[in-house]
Amino acid sequence: MNIILGRIEELNGAVNGFVWGLPMLILLVGTGILMTALTGFFQISHFGHWVRSTIGGIFQDKHITAHTDKEDKQISQFQSLCTALAATIGTGNIAGVSAAIVSGGPGAIFWMWIVAFFGMMTNFSENVLGIFYRLKNENDEWCGGAMYYLRDGLGSKKGCKFIGAALALLFSIFCVLASFGIGNMSQINSIAANMQSAFHVPAFASGIILMVLAALVIVGGLKRIASVTEMLVPFMAIAYVAGALVIVIANVGRLGDAFVSIFKGAFGMRAVGGGIVGSGISMAVQWGMKRGVFSNEAGLGSSVMVHSSSNVREPVVQGMWGIFEVFADTMIVCTLTALAVLSSGIVDLETGKVLSDQLSTALVAEAFSGVFGQAGSAFIAIAILLFAFSTVLGWSQYGTKGFEYLFGTKSVKIYQIIFVAFIIVGATMDLSLAWDLSDTFNGMMAIPNLIGVLSLSGTVMAVTRNYIDRNLLGKDVAPLLSAHSDIQEAHEKEITSK
Repeated sequence: MNIILGRIEELNGAVNGFVWGLPMLILLVGTGILMTALTGFFQISHFGHWVRSTIGGIFQDKHITAHTDKEDKQISQFQSLCTALAATIGTGNIAGVSAAIVSGGPGAIFWMWIVAFFGMMTNFSENVLGIFYRLKNENDEWCGGAMYYLRDGLGSKKGCKFIGAALALLFSIFCVLASFGIGNMSQINSIAANMQSAFHVPAFASGIILMVLAALVIVGGLKRIASVTEMLVPFMAIAYVAGALVIVIANVGRLGDAFVSIFKGAFGMRAVGGGIVGSGISMAVQWGMKRGVFSNEAGLGSSVMVHSSSNVREPVVQGMWGIFEVFADTMIVCTLTALAVLSSGIVDLETGKVLSDQLSTALVAEAFSGVFGQAGSAFIAIAILLFAFSTVLGWSQYGTKGFEYLFGTKSVKIYQIIFVAFIIVGATMDLSLAWDLSDTFNGMMAIPNLIGVLSLSGTVMAVTRNYIDRNLLGKDVAPLLSAHSDIQEAHEKEITSK
């Protein structure tokens, strides 16, 4: 078994290095830059509008949080956000941020911000396309995601039918594989390791308990997952943000130096751990971008699969929820984690060297323990439990949609059973291998999705301009709410014939 795992790790390391090389990072960030430019820097120019339409609207518009009828397979806008955030706010926000600091220095946080800033518009574009090209399956459920805008969007362009279908197929395969990495094994492994460290719970026991709890939710489908995440996500996010703020405020005297270290480290003005400057820049960029994508998932085409199940009609409205998703995940939660670690004194802010032997979540736990004492480690262990378990729930839906595209609606129960069974594997496997597998599958999933977003950038721009003209400028123009009606009609005829 050790020989097999060793071979897997070697192969994965080679693939991971290729997938996350310079071309991939250019494609990832370049897509975000392009979509930002094409939409007129929407995340800044219409900042007030998207805030009012998303988190601000929760307190003003009852339709945002209103539940659909029991028989209705759609979910509310707020439920779609919570389910998406459940999948994105996970170990990447704690373990991923500390790993970025350890391996890339404080400067990695700057590049995490850059990825998030432009990633807002990548996620926006994915959601716009998801709503615009979504279809209903034989169970009257909305199905949307990269596989559909690749097949029906890119595939509708002259001479692109085959490439669109092929990329849709590849995306679905990578999505299913990624769901077992980023959405299952790495999350469960982090839970098991922390429960064993903080409460001396055996990893196998944690795996059994988590498997049972996950099965109770996942087999109930999206409606049950959304109901659980709608209650869990706001509670866990607010509790963690409050705890991290206490750490930052308690160490406010080091806060200025922490920011200086981030900006200087980003450009090699201070090397990573005292190493050479050129290496410092490279590691800061690589780790900042990798961990940023792992955390907010902008560019993967993942969260669009649950956003597309929203009861919203306007593609741009759901796109704005995508902006807020990335903003909340990285700009708020990840930033607070980084500042808590950097201001705690366990990182030399002059050299970027970590002064502790702790790694991953244990590093964050040490920062919290400096203020809360032993309760700090318990707090982080519980945070990891909630963050990671909610990620498992969210990603189970992503994998379900990928599996459904490949094998049909009736096959999803098979996937759900396999997914739940793999929780035991995740609880007992090597942590580094789980993380490496997650990075590899993330990159492979992002490639076809980003090709789809780039090829359909004109559609995103047209739909966004149409929304602005109608809703912000008051122009009398026909709405662009969905793709060609003949796609939906043909799909409905196919379902009827079955």
